[in-house]
Amino acid sequence: MNLYLRTTLVFTYLILLVIVGCSSNDNDAPTYENELEQLSLLKADIEALAKASVCNDTTECKFIALGSKPCGGPWSYLLYTTSIDVEQLEAAVETYNQKEAAFNIKWGIASDCALALRPVSASCENNTCVLMY
Repeated sequence: MNLYLRTTLVFTYLILLVIVGCSSNDNDAPTYENELEQLSLLKADIEALAKASVCNDTTECKFIALGSKPCGGPWSYLLYTTSIDVEQLEAAVETYNQKEAAFNIKWGIASDCALALRPVSASCENNTCVLMY
């Protein structure tokens, strides 16, 4: 009887290990709130980098499309100058735009389908970048 009890306990323990090991853990799945927070943090980093740029006689003002509206097109245009690492900014914006587009699809986000007016150019006036429409 003792051998039978031990065998049963070991067999039960092994079955429980297999069940626990094969069960999915939905706590690791990203939630809407987590993904939205990650997007917000990435956007804040991008805006901080752009804001750190300096407008003067030796730099050029530029703009870049920021965000991905569910209907298509960007949410806005971000001003920056060539005083910062432009490649870093452009890469971060591209990543952000792709992640926001995927977020919109995944979570079924809707918006107005109004297009953000694209600037024609940007110029430095009184050490401040200004968009021209």
